[in-house]
Amino acid sequence: METFGETELCFPQLLNASCLKPQRPQFEAMLTYILLFSISLLTAFLNLLVIISISHFKQLQSPTNLLLLSLAVSDFFVAPLLLFEIMLINGCWLFGDLMCSLYQYVTAVVTSASVGTMILISVDRYVAICYPLHYSTEVTQKRVQVCVYLCWIFSLIFQCLVLQDNMQQPGRYNSCVGECIIVTNYIAGLADLSFSFILPITVIVVLYMRVFVVAVSQARAMRSHVAAVSLQCSMKVTAQKSELKAARTLGVVVVVFLICLCPYYCVALSSQDNSMDASSASYAFVVCLYCSNSCLNPMIYACFYPWFRKSIKLIVTLKILEPDSCDTNIL
Repeated sequence: METFGETELCFPQLLNASCLKPQRPQFEAMLTYILLFSISLLTAFLNLLVIISISHFKQLQSPTNLLLLSLAVSDFFVAPLLLFEIMLINGCWLFGDLMCSLYQYVTAVVTSASVGTMILISVDRYVAICYPLHYSTEVTQKRVQVCVYLCWIFSLIFQCLVLQDNMQQPGRYNSCVGECIIVTNYIAGLADLSFSFILPITVIVVLYMRVFVVAVSQARAMRSHVAAVSLQCSMKVTAQKSELKAARTLGVVVVVFLICLCPYYCVALSSQDNSMDASSASYAFVVCLYCSNSCLNPMIYACFYPWFRKSIKLIVTLKILEPDSCDTNIL
């Protein structure tokens, strides 16, 4: 690449109009690129396994698993977005202003859908643990499907409103060719912060604190009465244990999500003008941390869900191609 003085240009042929490529240590840059590329491939592969498992096997198509399917879809989209993120961290956007705005919009929609799905997962576990007798009637597969659709539709519309200025005039905030900057006004930024971070985090934490308290009391009650129950009650205890295990597993998913999400918004809040320097080391770190969450979720399922490990084996060995494989006993 040609240089301008001692600094590399993103587009050498445009001299005065091209952005300057930030000077970063080569080792740091290569490590970041390799890490993001590896996370991208692993994220796509693992979440594709989750999508195929829940979509193919009829036994897995429960209301809770439909929420996991929605989360896996949003996580799957993170993989190709990471490849574009490499260019932002590199400091040179090569696809023009329109693609820049579209990329930022898709990223925001996927993020909002993930957060919305996490709220639905928290509500699902809250009802299952705190109101177990009403769970089967209140949380039906059809209602969960409607909620998932509404979650994605809301994300599409909400982010379109937040990024309206950038979508109408792509590149309006770019100062040179090769830059990809999205700036939101104060009201839009405040709305995005409230509905994409503060409010969801508050709802998730409150619901799971309630779930934790009830789960602990139920676990103590089961331990104190397990020796004196009849067969019928024993079946109820088994069902309760199953719900508690699901709550614990999804609780891990939620906690990991919060750990990976919070640093990203903290860096965003610390920026001076509602935008972040994509070439900075702090931005690269929080992006890697946030995107690694999409890769960690399937790993958590593999650790806690025997059905996921069994379905992976059937998928990898191509047994899902056999007739009536969708009816396989996977639980």
